[in-house]
Amino acid sequence: MGLGHSKMSGYSHTVSGTTYRFAGLQTLLARATPARSGDALAGIAAETAEERVAAQMALADLPLRVFLEEPLIDYETDEVTRLIFDTHDVQAFSAIAHFTVGDFRNWLLSDAATGALLDGVARGITPEMAAAVSKIMRAQDLIAAAAKIRVVTTFRTTVGLSGRLSTRLQPNHPSDDPAGIAASIVDGLALESGDAVVGINPASDNVESVATLLRLVDAIRRRYQIPTQSCVLAHVTTQLEALAKGAPVDLMFQSIGGTEATNRSFGINLALLREARQAASELKRGSGQVMYFETGQGSALSANAHHGIDQHTCEARAYGVARALDLFLVNTVVGFIGPEYLFDGKQIIRAGLEDHFCGKLLGLPMGCDVCYTNHAEADDDDMDVLLTLLAAAGVNYVMGVPGADDIMLNYQSSSYHDVLYVRRLLGLRPAPEFEAWLASQPAPRLAEVLPLIAPLKEL
Repeated sequence: MGLGHSKMSGYSHTVSGTTYRFAGLQTLLARATPARSGDALAGIAAETAEERVAAQMALADLPLRVFLEEPLIDYETDEVTRLIFDTHDVQAFSAIAHFTVGDFRNWLLSDAATGALLDGVARGITPEMAAAVSKIMRAQDLIAAAAKIRVVTTFRTTVGLSGRLSTRLQPNHPSDDPAGIAASIVDGLALESGDAVVGINPASDNVESVATLLRLVDAIRRRYQIPTQSCVLAHVTTQLEALAKGAPVDLMFQSIGGTEATNRSFGINLALLREARQAASELKRGSGQVMYFETGQGSALSANAHHGIDQHTCEARAYGVARALDLFLVNTVVGFIGPEYLFDGKQIIRAGLEDHFCGKLLGLPMGCDVCYTNHAEADDDDMDVLLTLLAAAGVNYVMGVPGADDIMLNYQSSSYHDVLYVRRLLGLRPAPEFEAWLASQPAPRLAEVLPLIAPLKEL
């Protein structure tokens, strides 16, 4: 067996007398990716398991520096590519510059690669390097390497500390009814959920509705002196309008992707994200870490904005966008886009571990929405596996959804009880500020919270 490469001929690897050729870095990465339905849909996946192994072996022999010489999307035409290259820390990269992808994998799993050292090299790792090394790692590798890395952020609570597992309390309602949302918030607080954020996906992107929900969560938080932060996950422009009208915005949210074209399909660009960060920071409602991002494998392909890049590498590039904005939270919504992209429980589990590993490796405070859609070949047993593995890997936070069934978005996620299970199993605790609040007083009751709602609609 052997490796061949030139910029003219691409990449090749010979296995058992058969030479597999890969036209360029995009093709090599795609063929090396563990099987998933989205890459097959895009027509870029390996056609056989043997071809996939050949691509992985070729990738393992590839020097990391190649990723700095061969952009996956032209620098001049894609602002995400420009961001990745312009913010690359050459000094941080120098510690690993002599590695191949295979050497990098071996080093990540060695005792020499401590959490402190990994933190020091994070800015020298490009998203493409992170994606590449993940493609030659098995599940236990992804877990063991990610478990070394702690990325701690602070707003009113401190998320990401060792021995802690936080949650986003997700009290969605199909008609944005404040009473229904309040009931879910009270339920979640009683079950120790909400220390990462109380985050509502609004059914409507209407400014007045978004502002009402922001005031609702803020009123509950102030009434009971709850150390947490709030977010209504409307489009960033809607949140900016609500902020301009005096709504109490803690975290500024947006879904993001790994190519300029993907972000354009979301109605955003890097300049708009920077504007939103500046506006939220100026409110000084917590720390300066005010951004909350969500991502998910398949978003670039679904927008026909993937440029021939495999969906996991596109996902890792989204993390390059996130880390440039000093964020508080980011999570992959791993199984939300559907079986067209991640077909079954096996693919969802693998993708969740990949996403978490790559995010942490790049220095992000990584969370995960452990979830699936009802038409995927997955079930709650698969989600129990992924939740447990991610908790062992040191994930910063997961979702807390009433009954694990989001009645507005119509998908299955993790419940308040699921989080209690994994905390008790692995000896994990909520964020320290939230834990102290839980111990200091009983959680609010719905009868006490409902009177707070009526005045909000008059503001």
